[in-house]
Amino acid sequence: MADKTTLLDAAGKVAFVTGATGGIGNACVAMFLAAGASVVATGRRAVANDDPRVLKLALEATDEAQVIDAFAKTKARFGTIDYLVHMAGMVGKGRLNEMSLADWHTVVDTNLTSAFLLMKHAYPLLRKPGSAVVLCGSSNGANGGSYLSGAAYATSKAALVNLTRYTAKEWAPDGIRVNILSPGPVDTPMLDRLSETQHDGLKAQLPLGKYATADECAGGVMFLCSAHAASMTGTNMNISSGLVLDR
Repeated sequence: MADKTTLLDAAGKVAFVTGATGGIGNACVAMFLAAGASVVATGRRAVANDDPRVLKLALEATDEAQVIDAFAKTKARFGTIDYLVHMAGMVGKGRLNEMSLADWHTVVDTNLTSAFLLMKHAYPLLRKPGSAVVLCGSSNGANGGSYLSGAAYATSKAALVNLTRYTAKEWAPDGIRVNILSPGPVDTPMLDRLSETQHDGLKAQLPLGKYATADECAGGVMFLCSAHAASMTGTNMNISSGLVLDR
């Protein structure tokens, strides 16, 4: 039975986190360490964490050779993975008719293809009861988004929901749970691209009137990885300050 006083007991466990240089990914690394896990922290930029339990890897998650190499290094260091958390991602912008094919591919590959590659090559290390995968969706995947993030972003985030459902069913016999976290606007540097007027308009759409925080999203990840969520797979966790009310 899950410890009622502990959100996640990850002592002796290993978490592999992509997007570890971003707001939510960095918060996930900190919370996994606090829960007792060792962490493989990956990002396109250098990961700033000197904890000896952290294996820092530069990773372009859309490059299959780099993904394979990252898991080989993980296996050599830790031997296994218990939690795979995919926080790598990027937004687009503008109207669909103004988007180039190259920009479409860049956003879709970064958000969706990277998840496919990571899950495919993590599977041999994850394949045991108690393992958990958490992907990063978005409220845009439910409500269609807007020109602020663009069509490719909304489309890729919606596709991640069905990737979650598919693998939740396929991997259940192995004891691997697969869930997705879908934040609305989160108070991270990703929103720095917006003007003050755009921030005001966006907050006005939120019934709670506030952005979610990176720690709130990371807390959702910890819950989905924990024994408290042992009967949850294929779940889309909505952290949108009320922007999305019905799935």
